[in-house]
Amino acid sequence: MGNPAKKGEAGEIDVCSQDEAGFAMTLPTCYSWFPIGKVLRIPYEAPQGRRVNAIGAYFSHGPETGRFEFATYARLPKNRAKKQRKTPEQIAAAQGLLPEEVGPIDSRRFLAFVWRIAGRPTVYAPDWKRERPLWMVLDNYSVHTSQPVQEAIPELEAANVFFFYLPSYSPELSEIEPIWKALKHHEIPVRSHSQVKDLKAAVDAALTRKAEALLAAQPETKNELRAAA
Repeated sequence: MGNPAKKGEAGEIDVCSQDEAGFAMTLPTCYSWFPIGKVLRIPYEAPQGRRVNAIGAYFSHGPETGRFEFATYARLPKNRAKKQRKTPEQIAAAQGLLPEEVGPIDSRRFLAFVWRIAGRPTVYAPDWKRERPLWMVLDNYSVHTSQPVQEAIPELEAANVFFFYLPSYSPELSEIEPIWKALKHHEIPVRSHSQVKDLKAAVDAALTRKAEALLAAQPETKNELRAAA
């Protein structure tokens, strides 16, 4: 990791916490209102290899404080057949999803998300550089430390984007962890889904509401600064 204090220009910087989270077909049960004397039963849906994984970034310091960005991907059951009979498009369509909505959050998707968070446009100049330095705080998940990611660090630092790796086993130091916890336990009222596309839709809706709430909670001066950035 480079030293943004030396490489970045003087002035304000942006700091965001980045992380991934998984959502099961049946989410953990939590407290709920229910008629006295009645038992609230939550149907359990066997995952069968199905899950929704989210990648997110929360800006905790700087002019963009309160900004929360995310992307979600569905994990589908593995095909045990020796010969693949269906295309990725057909497999995704069978679940009511698009091919780009399916698959793991690998190094390629992680780096694409980092560039999106940094604000690099789809069409950019070779010497594109962020106006303010961005410090991205992340844990030591294997994707974050993979060879493709390490090889991309010089290009990221040249664009004013810097990684800060947290000590191992210290999720409490990440500003995004409370957001994941709130989402899993309070923001998704339907706790069990039979279709992975329905779970993904519920997670996307909850993430969108959370992003709007986090931004709305910031002082107007911060919102004005963000709009002008």
